[in-house]
Amino acid sequence: MNTLSFKDLQLSEPVMKALASVGYEQPSPIQAQSIPPLLAGRDILGIAQTGTGKTAAFALPLLCTIDSSAKKPQAIVLTPTRELAIQVAEAFQKYAAHIKGFHVLPIYGGQDMRVQLRALSRPVHVIVGTPGRVMDHLRKGSLDLQDLKTVVLDEADEMLRMGFIDDVQWILEHTPKERQVALFSATMPKPIQKVTEQYLKNPVEIRITPESKTVERIEQRFMMVQQNRKLDAITRLMEVEVFDAAIIFVRTKTATQELAEKLEARGYSAAALNGDMNQTQREKTVNGLKKGKLDILVATDIAARGLDVERITHVINYDIPYDSEAYVHRIGRTGRAGREGKAIIIITPREQRLLRTIEAQIKAPIGEYKLPSAAEVSASRIAAFKTELIATIASVSGRPEQEALQDLVVDLHENHGLEPLDIATTLAWMAQQENPLFVEAGIDDFVVDPSNARRERPNDRGDRNDRGDRNRNPREDRVRRDRSPTPGTTTYRLAVGRTDGARPGDIVGAIANEAGIDSANIGSIRLADTFSTIELPESMSSDLLNKIRKIRVRNRELDIREWSDKPPARREGGSRDNKSGGGYKGKNPSSRGAPRDRS
Repeated sequence: MNTLSFKDLQLSEPVMKALASVGYEQPSPIQAQSIPPLLAGRDILGIAQTGTGKTAAFALPLLCTIDSSAKKPQAIVLTPTRELAIQVAEAFQKYAAHIKGFHVLPIYGGQDMRVQLRALSRPVHVIVGTPGRVMDHLRKGSLDLQDLKTVVLDEADEMLRMGFIDDVQWILEHTPKERQVALFSATMPKPIQKVTEQYLKNPVEIRITPESKTVERIEQRFMMVQQNRKLDAITRLMEVEVFDAAIIFVRTKTATQELAEKLEARGYSAAALNGDMNQTQREKTVNGLKKGKLDILVATDIAARGLDVERITHVINYDIPYDSEAYVHRIGRTGRAGREGKAIIIITPREQRLLRTIEAQIKAPIGEYKLPSAAEVSASRIAAFKTELIATIASVSGRPEQEALQDLVVDLHENHGLEPLDIATTLAWMAQQENPLFVEAGIDDFVVDPSNARRERPNDRGDRNDRGDRNRNPREDRVRRDRSPTPGTTTYRLAVGRTDGARPGDIVGAIANEAGIDSANIGSIRLADTFSTIELPESMSSDLLNKIRKIRVRNRELDIREWSDKPPARREGGSRDNKSGGGYKGKNPSSRGAPRDRS
């Protein structure tokens, strides 16, 4: 299989032309084994990890069989998240660049339904969607699957974890009986096996053994710092590390631009790389890194996918990823093609749990990064200054200005009484004004010793003096008293509950889809009648919280707020302010249901 090329797979000419334009030559193992049976019309069961090339494994053969003159969908791809739906749709568009009249449409929750309805009224050949929104369109009759030939279930185990498996089965029941099914999953839990047995006909089973998650050529380290001193840490890091080119990962698009600008202000050649950039901007930025015009890219996970630049010697996780898969993808940007690389994570004391989780998943410890002291950095700067000064003296020798400059120094000495040593010292002081040679004392206080770090916790005891409040819900008091957050998480309150018809699966799916948080990092959900509580990773950015705040579940905004143990403020008429903590509206809060755990 290692010598197989795409030319050997009998793909159509337009598809081969697209592959040539993007520079693909050799298929990955999952592609080499999936494409022939899919072209032959067989059902397949593909068991492979994320990042093995599954999208091309099903997109390329599907495009070879699409009739672009038809008006109704011929293939549908179900994905667990909005981000993956968009990514898969973009891949289809790229591979179909030379297929005239081809249209792919991503449909997902959170997008205006009217936009999708207009798009569905026109010819569409491939639908890529999340289960909930696909079901909405099927119920409305706006999605017609009577001409469907192929169904692809992408990341089936993730859809199971997010509570979508019943929805997937409902959709399969509404597709033609004679259709091809391709199911891809990283693992095979029993519910997925059941789907396979019920809906796949004599499938070709393909298993790709996952590569080791630890890359021996990549040195992995972490640095623990105070939350508000991360910029100081990254600045020091970039100064002391000898690197050719580096990629710095952050969680949000806004952060890419902000950090790139701050690094540029400190003298580094840096640029942002995020999903808001069009293809021309992206290519220009990446080419700048390849050609040495840029030294640092500040990127999000999605924007950096597929990035392969030989110059990248360092990957720095300015924001620690929420899952190990993202971490493996990130550090894979260095140490490629036999080269060595270094990966460094900057964490805060609250993020120790995320670090331990990554270590457990990659089955390898990540050692502490020992940052040089202020004195060592000063010595390094002085040594570099000496080297530059000696080189400059040699380059000035023989220049036309040399004699005039010497006359200036002689004049200062003879006519102004200044000593040559004082003149030279002052010139050196002036030269280092913008980039000081000496690090200020106490500048190392942003580094935290992991062995002495104490995890900060929200105050989950509340005000002990308010226990006499007769309007407190005793069952809510029990929740407050007994339910402290899981280490590494913060408990939040959501303004949706059982009376709204909400289920834990609805909440998990909505947050995973809209906010891009891996469902594995969403903790306990406890439903009450008029609200619910949820555990999410600590240290989430304000941008991410604002995004979650506007997400709608059962037609209600989540209005996420950090769980407070203080009693809600009393309103006139005996009701409580429903915006505070876990408070209830109404005169008889004790009649409301207490939260219960997600099963």
